[in-house]
Amino acid sequence: MDLSDTREEAAFRLKARKWLEENLPQGVANRGFALAIDEQTVRVLTEWQRRLWEAGYLGLSWPKEYGGQGASMIESAIFNEEMARVRAPAPLNELGLSMGGPTILEHGTEEQKRRYLPKILSCEEIWCQGFSEPVSGSDLAGLGTRATLDGDHFIVNGQKVWTSLGHLSDWCMLLVRTDADAPKHRGISYLLVDMHSPGVTVRPLRQMTGEAEFNEMFFDDVRVPRENLLGPLNGGWGVALTTLMNERATLALATVMRFRNVFDDLAELGRQVIREGTCTLAPRVIRQTLAQFYVEVESMKYLAYRNFSKLTRGGTPGPEGSISKLLWSELNQRMNEFAMVLQGPRAALAEGSNYSVDDGRWQYALLRSRGNTIEEGTSEIQRSIIAERLLRLPKGY
Repeated sequence: MDLSDTREEAAFRLKARKWLEENLPQGVANRGFALAIDEQTVRVLTEWQRRLWEAGYLGLSWPKEYGGQGASMIESAIFNEEMARVRAPAPLNELGLSMGGPTILEHGTEEQKRRYLPKILSCEEIWCQGFSEPVSGSDLAGLGTRATLDGDHFIVNGQKVWTSLGHLSDWCMLLVRTDADAPKHRGISYLLVDMHSPGVTVRPLRQMTGEAEFNEMFFDDVRVPRENLLGPLNGGWGVALTTLMNERATLALATVMRFRNVFDDLAELGRQVIREGTCTLAPRVIRQTLAQFYVEVESMKYLAYRNFSKLTRGGTPGPEGSISKLLWSELNQRMNEFAMVLQGPRAALAEGSNYSVDDGRWQYALLRSRGNTIEEGTSEIQRSIIAERLLRLPKGY
């Protein structure tokens, strides 16, 4: 396949790059793959998303009648890639843009599309994902949150956990069990839940970084209008797969670019400690380790191109995204661990120390990276998906 831009795509890329360089928000700390939570950053990223939308750079491939730009997926991918290239922060409503919006576009009614999509783009309403539960863990289909029909409303009771930005969100993509007697994959429904409804309780959970980026949520007799059902009753598993596949597919090329930035920074750190003679590793060992990281980042790039090529030919995101997720989540941990090795004794100095390397950026990233192999499905689950759905291996019990 030809990976180069057409003349029109190249012109769009240059225009987008110029706009980004001239409009980058200031004062946003480098938090890697973490989401914003402090009040100042939330304000900055809310305004940043609105500027992106007003400039015509959000919802590029969404239909115009729902607030999008009616452009192609290629232009959307190009812009996401340029965002990562110039190290622009992600918009605040990233879960709504990459997961909620695409799912509503595919499964929503006309009324749902017109009601929700424009406000996702404009950042008027922030979205979170209510999938994981404390008992079922990575067995998503084993969820226990119940919803029973009472006239024109569902009555929801249960608990969710690992809900990123739940404490800031206005709406939740919520998976519930609506048929307790059906096989577990067939008795699930997908609801759009107003987070300001009576009976919704959100409790932030503090991470090892010291921040409370995600939450546990409790639903006690929460009334959800039946019109907020997304997709068919008891057919929520297929809708949920759309959410999960888009989570991994829509930003794949941008993720590769972000890793290239991390690699460049790590290589500079390697050159620095070699010049200073502060690392006990031999220079050849440092170079060999960096070379291996470079190979892995490049392999991620071509895997992302292959998956994106499938999308542009009319396909839908598939289980191939599990390979990408497995690669980047484990690579991120290894790269940050190597940054600690390069720093030697200074690895113990975190953010705020006058003597920390890069103001403790690597220390924070190492702590946050521990969540990478849990969020979006654990590495164990990803390996099972790859084995069963891609390699067609028999299930092991």
